[in-house]
Amino acid sequence: MSPAFLFLIALGLGLAGWLAGRAKARAFSRAAAPREVVARPGYHAWYVAIWVAVPLALFAVLWSVLSPILIEQWVLATPAGQNLPEFGFQRQTILAEAQAVARGSAAAVFTPQARDLVEPFREATLFYTLIGVGFGIAMAAILGLWAYSRIKPAFGARVRVERAVMALLLLASLVAILTTFGILASLVFETVRFFGMVSPVDFLFGTSWNPDPMSSPTAPQGDRYGAIPLFWGTIFIGAIIAMIVAIPLGMMSAIYLTQYASPRWRKIIKPALEILAGVPTVVYGYFAALTVAPMIRDAAQAVGITNASSESALAAGLVMGVMIIPFVSSMADDSIAAVPGSMRDGSLAMGATKSETIKKVLIPAALPGIVGGVMLAVSRAIGETMIVVMAASTAANLSANPLEAMTTVTVQIVALLTGEGSFDHPATLSAFALGFVLFMVTLALNFIALRVVKRFREAYE
Repeated sequence: MSPAFLFLIALGLGLAGWLAGRAKARAFSRAAAPREVVARPGYHAWYVAIWVAVPLALFAVLWSVLSPILIEQWVLATPAGQNLPEFGFQRQTILAEAQAVARGSAAAVFTPQARDLVEPFREATLFYTLIGVGFGIAMAAILGLWAYSRIKPAFGARVRVERAVMALLLLASLVAILTTFGILASLVFETVRFFGMVSPVDFLFGTSWNPDPMSSPTAPQGDRYGAIPLFWGTIFIGAIIAMIVAIPLGMMSAIYLTQYASPRWRKIIKPALEILAGVPTVVYGYFAALTVAPMIRDAAQAVGITNASSESALAAGLVMGVMIIPFVSSMADDSIAAVPGSMRDGSLAMGATKSETIKKVLIPAALPGIVGGVMLAVSRAIGETMIVVMAASTAANLSANPLEAMTTVTVQIVALLTGEGSFDHPATLSAFALGFVLFMVTLALNFIALRVVKRFREAYE
């Protein structure tokens, strides 16, 4: 049974409860004295609707998890199900094929064993669908009648509805937090498995990166997984070359838009600049691979540099810097515009020039927001995938020459997880270790940004 079906039932019954609760509340509101009515009819209506719809929606989520397990157990208990292999890929393939035909998403079966399981799947699906729908409707009706019976003039429905809304907001915040912890836990689990095969010291401080998904997992792997070239390529492309482009251009554009541009020009230039933030990164990747990289290679060869690569770090870094400009510009623009006008006017009244006011007053006052924007831009550049996948190389070179081919952490994660290696091989598990390091670096950057902002704010105050 699709959870969407129960959700639709929950919405329909919730609407019915809302209408019934509002009708009853309006009836006693007209009959009772105004002082006797504690809450408005709308709160009584929402009180009934919440008790009808929310438990049914939660049951729909729970049933969507339990019903496939119960259906599979039903099928496996049949004589045809007991003849299946106990474990392995073939068992899951047969079950998936029979289930697809039973649901109507496949026209016919190709495995004789799956043909005998189609009818048990249909019977089990119908049985547990009826149970789920029946139990859900009965539960919603009972809770709705109970909530409906509590509606009275002196009943504080407003307080209870507001508590429910606060609980919903708390749940929404917990979902974001738990999602972050879930991502971290999955990375940590696979990273621990990887470090059981490869020494953390060899991984973090080794200078040779050459994973082989086809090699034996039991063979010595320490000299293949030195990630220093990957870390350096990520920093060199994302945090050095890209920031050399993004920070000056972003800051200068923000200063011009807030201090020098007329309102008419600002209305034209600012949206045009922010269009860059809406361009898909794959478009930037095509631009870097097909236009910028060949142009840099040809320019280098024209001045006598013959070893310039067509997948140079400079090409990926330049295009990434152009992509990051709107982030830096927008944060700096908002921070400078938020400085009180009295500070600027006071500086000008004391005889300072406009340039001195910008350098000595406005930028120091807006520095916390500017630093936050720069750190956000660095985090964004370090985690960028499509541009470096399309424009950078997969060769792990440890070099400071921007015209040479380099790779990044994200490029290697994509390469390792899209290959043909198994998920118990060190080559595949190394992608999770790289992801864990990238996660921790981003977390450290955010922490540093908060500390820097706090220090500059204290110094300015």
